[in-house]
Amino acid sequence: MTKELQYGFSAVYGDTSFARQARERKAAKVLAILEDAVGDLGEMRLLDIGCSTGFMTKCYAKKFGEVVGTDIDHPAVCHAATSEAGQDGVWGVADSQRLPFRDEYFDVVTCTHIYEHVPDANLLMAEIYRILRPNGVCFFSAGNRLSLMEPHYRLPLLSVLPKFLAHWYLRILGRGAHYYETHFSYWGLKRLVGKFCIEDYTLKVVADPQKFFAEDMIRLGSFKQKLVLMILRLAYWICPTYLWVLRK
Repeated sequence: MTKELQYGFSAVYGDTSFARQARERKAAKVLAILEDAVGDLGEMRLLDIGCSTGFMTKCYAKKFGEVVGTDIDHPAVCHAATSEAGQDGVWGVADSQRLPFRDEYFDVVTCTHIYEHVPDANLLMAEIYRILRPNGVCFFSAGNRLSLMEPHYRLPLLSVLPKFLAHWYLRILGRGAHYYETHFSYWGLKRLVGKFCIEDYTLKVVADPQKFFAEDMIRLGSFKQKLVLMILRLAYWICPTYLWVLRK
């Protein structure tokens, strides 16, 4: 049976979708990584996949020559297009597995924690590869299946469980009847993006949080920073989130 699209994300996760300040901080991190990897973004064309309410897309529009935001969440896209954010971008409702753009149209694609929300992550990555020009890049942030705390429901080990047990877990706790998201391990993510060359920014961001606007998460010179760097260098496969620049 074909897996359905995950509609209505902003209605279910409104606390994150409409959290303007948090999304703008996240956009600043993405832009810092892209500028480090690519250089001047001013003449480039960007596609923001999973743009939701558009707050991050608006931030991108201040740096890029042209910005397009797409999502299957119609109410969220309407909010993006009609709010202040809509002044700085082009918006459209589109399935990221079947994007309505010609081959090699974009210089940059952003795909921030999207892969687990689509029926077929391989189709998503194939479309990103198709619409990127040669040597174009995709900013790809991805959660790890092997995480202590599942990020959407904030339940321990939910993403690690087989699907039938994850569904049961949610039902027992009264948190829902169906666990939609499908996360991959580090090795699964590497296979997923296998057509791209990976420039890994995960450790770079932890090592220099000031440069990459990540001091809200980790402080330069802190014990936490030193501990995280040590753990990730020893066991990178348990990192909860990966920050990769994928180059075509």
